[in-house]
Amino acid sequence: MNPKVDFFFDKAKQWQKEFEKLRAIALNTGLDEELKWGCPCYTYRGKNIFLIHGFKEYCALLFFKGALLSDSHSILIQQSENVQAARQIRFTELKEIVDLEKIITTYLFEALEVEKSGIKVEMKETKQFEMPEEFQNKLDENSALKEAFENLTPGRQRAYLLYFSSAKQAKTRESRIEKHIPDILIGKGIND
Repeated sequence: MNPKVDFFFDKAKQWQKEFEKLRAIALNTGLDEELKWGCPCYTYRGKNIFLIHGFKEYCALLFFKGALLSDSHSILIQQSENVQAARQIRFTELKEIVDLEKIITTYLFEALEVEKSGIKVEMKETKQFEMPEEFQNKLDENSALKEAFENLTPGRQRAYLLYFSSAKQAKTRESRIEKHIPDILIGKGIND
């Protein structure tokens, strides 16, 4: 138990009992408990295995390499179509956690074994993501923008491409692109 993580559980206004139960289960794995992204994260030799987090509608265990788990009980959820590796088990009440405790424990240890094995999630390359025509035109017109975009990390590139292409109307895509050109030119990601 890491005292630095206590604040997460102490400050929780919602899911208090659920978080406490998930923490008890998590601590039985023998993994290191750390605070990352403001959430309790359980690690093995510095590698993230899973974390506990909460949302308005549910609390969850998030497995960083959840896509590689067997999911023999079909309880893992992919948060959105763009999430490649992570998977969640979601809970809306304490009883669900209590009822699934043995299964949850099995998933936690499977996630640890996946990490120990060294298996990696095969991620889509940035070039496999949709390039909005409006953004491609801007890159073709502006060599400095093209170079700056290519110098961004793959994650930052994907975030921009997903954000730009998610707009249904060309006018909205163009507006989003124009708004973020200055950020791209100075090497910032969409969430920086």
